[in-house]
Amino acid sequence: MMKTHRIASILILGSLCAGCSSGSNSGLLPSSKLDTKTNWSSYDEAKRSFDAIIPHHTTAEDLKRLGYDPFTTPNITLLTYIELLRRFLPNDSITKADLDEGIQDCFAMKDECKAYEISLKIRHEKRFGNVWLDLLTFRRKTKVTGWEFNAFIVLKGDIVAYKISGGKPRIDELIDHKKPLGPLQDIEGNSIVKAAGW
Repeated sequence: MMKTHRIASILILGSLCAGCSSGSNSGLLPSSKLDTKTNWSSYDEAKRSFDAIIPHHTTAEDLKRLGYDPFTTPNITLLTYIELLRRFLPNDSITKADLDEGIQDCFAMKDECKAYEISLKIRHEKRFGNVWLDLLTFRRKTKVTGWEFNAFIVLKGDIVAYKISGGKPRIDELIDHKKPLGPLQDIEGNSIVKAAGW
């Protein structure tokens, strides 16, 4: 009997909350940040620095001045010749002849061949909307903003032999998660009431 009253109370409270203003007290809702420490404050800034790299001309010293130094710049991974082989030749269907000439030349130098891998992610999440609907898990709306920048620089000795970049210049997403039964519904959408046999 007590369980029935508890369920009814939660459902009534949820119904009352549904009529509240959706923008009320949104500042009370949680937010989160995932910021990779980086020398660049935006995607465009990182891309401009990367575009200044010229294969077969830019040196390792030049890369340092541009902000690409795995020993002083955070979040740059230094890859060895063996690791590069695994990346570019993951199976027998791909041969060295299929690769860019710059990478082929680098592989010919073996231990003098290395690469810098850069992976930057700035991601901010902020929940907004009706506080009570959010706290009781009836409806949670999340705004996601930020950017991602990924780059790969292959060096043959002290000279850049190959480069490539990608990423997401602008992240702008809306996650709208609804659970009609609120706290009585688990995250997969199944009814806890049904699972408990009530």
